[in-house]
This record gives sequence, C-alpha cells and structure tokens, in this order.
Amino acid sequence: MSADSFGMSTNQLDDTRSLSHDAGKLHDVTAGHPVTYKTSGHPPRADSPTYRVSRIALKKIVTSTKDWYFKGRDYQDHHGGGLWLHDGAGWFFVRNLVGIEWSAQFCADPKKVDALRVNAQRLYARFPESFAAFKKLGIDLKRLLDTPINEADGIAEWTDSICNASVPMPQPLHTGAVPQGGGIHNYPTPVTDIDRFRHDDFRLWVKDSEGHPAAVVPVGRRGSGLSSIRVVHSTPGSELHRKHVAAERRGKYLELKGNDSMAQQAFAAQERRGKARLAVR
Repeated sequence: MSADSFGMSTNQLDDTRSLSHDAGKLHDVTAGHPVTYKTSGHPPRADSPTYRVSRIALKKIVTSTKDWYFKGRDYQDHHGGGLWLHDGAGWFFVRNLVGIEWSAQFCADPKKVDALRVNAQRLYARFPESFAAFKKLGIDLKRLLDTPINEADGIAEWTDSICNASVPMPQPLHTGAVPQGGGIHNYPTPVTDIDRFRHDDFRLWVKDSEGHPAAVVPVGRRGSGLSSIRVVHSTPGSELHRKHVAAERRGKYLELKGNDSMAQQAFAAQERRGKARLAVR
C-alpha cells in the first residue's frame, strides 16, 4: 500500500494498510485502551489494479459531495461495503449488508460474497444514472455487478472494488482511540455510531473511577430531568467492566445515578448551558 496523498489539498484518502509497520513481524495491536493483543504480521501488499481505480474514483466522489456525513479534511477509505448511487442530481450513499476488510477476504465464502453482489445489483438497477457516472470515473460498474463471484479472484476484486472499499472516514472515526476519537476498528460499532448522532452537549465517552474510557447514554429522553446514565461500553479488565458484565448476565442494564462522577461528566456541558441561561435571566 502506498501512502501517497493523491496530491489533494483539502481531502486525503488512505486505507489502514498505509498505517502498518514492520509488516513481517509479530507486533502489538492496541484496540482501545488498555487492551492489547498479539497478531501475526503479513507480507507488504501492493495495491491491486481494482483498488487503485476505486481509490481515485472515491476521492473524486467525496470531494464533490458537499453534504458528506462524516466531516473532516483527511480521509481513510474504509472497506465498509458502501454503495455510491447517482440519481442524476448527484451522488448519495447507502451501505450494503456487510463490508469486507481486506484481510478478511481469505475466509470469505464465495456464495455469501455473491449475495452482496446481487443485493447491490438490484439496488443499482433502480438508479441507472449510476452506470454512466461511474463510467466517467473509469469504472465499469455493470461488468462488476454482472459477474458472478464463485472463486477467490472474484472475492478479491469485490473486496477492493468501489462497492466495498468505499466509505471515506476521518481517521479518528475510523482507527482512532479515545479521547482523540472513537474509531470503529477499536470499539463496537453500535457504540461508535452514537458519537455520530448524539447532541453536541452530551458527552458519550467519559472516564470511570479508575481512569479508563467508558461510554454512557442517558436513561431518559431529553428534557425529562433524569440525570442517571446507562453504561454501554466499559474497558475490559476494569472494575466497571466487571460490574457491566455481571449486570448483563442478569439481563439488566448497568445504570448509575446522577451523582456518579461518570454521569456528571456526561451532562457537564448541559449543566453549564442551563446555568448560563439562568444567569442571563
């Protein structure tokens, strides 16, 4: 994987492959803090022809999309199963059933990957403008969608195609670790997605009593006056995690009262805003 920036002045696309080092050696991979596990290295891998075309096309698409949901300057292209559609007015984005990470292709069942192709094929049939739009970007989308996947080469092409290596994300949202960013590669996606739609004055990521990162949500709707919180992610090995797991085993949520330090962190900005409004009055 080359680490070039495509000569971009405002946006860069890069796959996580460019972040690897000492590829042939056993090395530590940190998934959040402080969990570290061992993974064996892989030989340096070069961009496939399919991936090079996909990267160039994705760069052009994201730079022309003014309302792209994941705001940022420098993007990495997540293998997340994105499907870019064109309706004649412009590009818009949906996701396929699943995405395939590059290293995961080697355990992929061709029949299951082909189901992704068929799903995309049916969708694109309703947006025929997409075929001409991709043609301008050097991609024969019709050939890709009309070719059944029944062996490893077909899986490899799909994995690096614009129908899979196609979700531009800022690095903190992709591979970042809290507090700088809760990346989808380090934390459960149902939790990281909360950070994309929460109110700006609610703090999702807080620290537990031992200083470990944790994610929390309110127990009641906004304006209810409830200040208790529910723990949705805790750091493995922490005391909070022990309580979290124990509660789940009982079929319960782990809820903490409003006087808990984590709840106070979560609602601190709302409390400051409330005091500011009272001061103005």
